[in-house]
Amino acid sequence: MNLRRFSVGLLVFAGLLVAGWLTYRPDRALRAATTAVAQMICAKTFVSGLDPHTVFAETMERPGLRRLRAVMRYRVETDMRMVEASLLGLHATRATFHDGLGCVSPQGQKPPYVPHSDVGALRTAGPAPALPDFAQPSTVEPTEPALKTALDHAFEEPANPPFRRTKAVVVIKDGRLIAERYAPNIGVDTPLIGFSMTKTVTNALLGVLTRQGKLSPSMPAPVAEWRDSGNGRHAITIEQLMRMTSGLALDETNSGFDPSSQMEIHRDMAAFAVHAPLIAPPGHRWAYSSASTQILARIIRDVAGGPEQAIELAWRELFNPLGMRSATLQYDGTGTLQGHANMLASARDWARLGLLYLGDGVAGDTRILPEGWVAMSATATLDTDYGAGLWTNRSQHANALGRARAGIPADAFFAFGLLGQRLVIMPSQRMVVVRLGDSVDPDGDIKGVARLVREVIAATESPATAAK
Repeated sequence: MNLRRFSVGLLVFAGLLVAGWLTYRPDRALRAATTAVAQMICAKTFVSGLDPHTVFAETMERPGLRRLRAVMRYRVETDMRMVEASLLGLHATRATFHDGLGCVSPQGQKPPYVPHSDVGALRTAGPAPALPDFAQPSTVEPTEPALKTALDHAFEEPANPPFRRTKAVVVIKDGRLIAERYAPNIGVDTPLIGFSMTKTVTNALLGVLTRQGKLSPSMPAPVAEWRDSGNGRHAITIEQLMRMTSGLALDETNSGFDPSSQMEIHRDMAAFAVHAPLIAPPGHRWAYSSASTQILARIIRDVAGGPEQAIELAWRELFNPLGMRSATLQYDGTGTLQGHANMLASARDWARLGLLYLGDGVAGDTRILPEGWVAMSATATLDTDYGAGLWTNRSQHANALGRARAGIPADAFFAFGLLGQRLVIMPSQRMVVVRLGDSVDPDGDIKGVARLVREVIAATESPATAAK
């Protein structure tokens, strides 16, 4: 009898193990980790030109990866422009660099589709930028002592971890670059990864297509898999995807087990995301979700006419008019831009994107985004401090009120990215502030950014600066 009970218990335990494995799929979480490491080292080595050993050390301090540091391995094949990451040889993932297109990870059995786009030619095509250049080739040093002190504080490090690792700061006031600073081995032209600040680029491309009459935020999202689904997904609008209120089970936790993390291990990221079940009526529930933005990226690709046409759209209608010559979008295995994250650009070019939004979607005399688009994008969703591709202080949410109390104006809105990437747009101050870095503290150094903004505002409102 005891043997029979033991056998039954063993079978039950084994069944629970199998059920847990099938439910949580730790193998997928581990592969998501090696994918993230390979992608990061590849992009920062071959696009940014940084030292891969330093990149690996900083990457492995990220939450979710830190516990794997002892078993994570990587190698860089410079001649092949390839990076491989693995966990003691298991769950190996590669990322390969392609000129102008960043790094692509081959996922699944089929080789990745690499767009046949000459990005170098696209960078130099077309008329002069509609947005006037605002800076000299060399670093713009602040002339006011108070501005210099603000930058000093932005680059200060605590005595003990977590470290802030500020890489770049750019401050623009009234269309003029008045102060900037860079960490060692980083300069005015170094492309730096923006992580989820890329969502604002996706917002801009949706705005361009809306201005052209090819899309509307209120229209049902043109997703082929949803047209005859009969389960409510066909009613999800483009704006609900932008606001992350689709009702789909795509909540993001950065745990490796969530859909947005596991999306990264699929050749077609959006195809994985569109099959998520509906768990709430569209428009009624908010949850942060990179996967929702990736669905929008595929919509941009399809409406533009394909991967190459979407790349041409980005350069013709956005990057070239703004003078964002350093921008490097990255792509999944189908040639769809990673619209949810991972674009690289210099700090100055991220600031140029901010100037577009500061100017209500107009660059120089050229309207790039439709009238009202910026206001719509910066309007809070439900009871959150998230808009439609932008975070916002135009909200009664505790985070927005806290930022305002810390000195960031109440009318400000933002592009935010992992590890403290911040693009702060302040219409009342006619100012854009960019801070890029590798901060692993839980709030992404938002306190440091608030101090920077507060001190820059005080410095530019001083009598000496105002008289210039």
